[in-house]
This record gives sequence, structure tokens and C-alpha cells, in this order.
Amino acid sequence: MRLCIGSDHGGFQFKTNIILFLNQQYPKYGLKDMGTYTKESCDYPDFADAVVQDILSKKSDLGILICGTGIGMSIRANRYQGIRAALVHDLFTAENAKKHNNANILCLGERVLPQDLAFSLISTWLNTPFEGGRHEKRIEKLDGA
Repeated sequence: MRLCIGSDHGGFQFKTNIILFLNQQYPKYGLKDMGTYTKESCDYPDFADAVVQDILSKKSDLGILICGTGIGMSIRANRYQGIRAALVHDLFTAENAKKHNNANILCLGERVLPQDLAFSLISTWLNTPFEGGRHEKRIEKLDGA
């Protein structure tokens, strides 16, 4: 499993801390940092696009996007066919993002989530398998099949 991560300036500190968490807890994922690399103001669509392109080109299997609220990142990422970006805020939404929707990108908001909760949301999402079955045809509709 290959994982990439990206943020704008509003999610930069979270991204930095999440990278440390993931490298410690999930070293097998071969995490790739797609930027931003500073706290300077920047445009979130650029980093959403970088993560999306990494997934669509099959260089990564899953991605995490972070901005101030997670809203902008999720809106941008979901404009691409084959991307299922889920903005989550509790363990139930993180679990169901993968279990029912097979979300391939997790979106988080640094300004609206405590860091420890973000770590738990990521772990829940990564460790939850897609249930398949009745959800498969819905995923096909989302992906335009």
C-alpha cells in the first residue's frame, strides 16, 4: 500500500505531525509528501491536484489532504472521476468512508479537529476494509462506470 499526503498552509502543521505519526505507526506505507513545504499562503487546489494525480496515475493507492477545514480540499479532489474524497470529523464517518464508500482520499481540517482525533481518524480509515457487496454498485456509479 502506498500513501501520499498534501496540504495547504492552513493544514501545514497537521501535515507535518501526521507525517511523523504515519512514519512511526505505518512505515510500510511508503508515505510521499506532495507539499506544501512551508507555512506561506498558497492555493489548496494545487496540492489537492498533486495528490489526486498521484492516485490516478497509480503511484499511490490512498491519499490524505489537509486544509483549514478540509472542505476546500474535498471539493477539489471530488471533481475528478475515480476519486472518492471523504471529509471526516469522527470515528463513525472515518470508518464508513472506507467501509461503505471505499474513499481513496481522507480529508481533514486542522482548524476544526484536535490532533489526537486526527490520528485516530487516520488509523480507523486505514484499518477499515471496504465492505463491498451492495456498496460495489454505488461505487461504480460514483466512478462513472
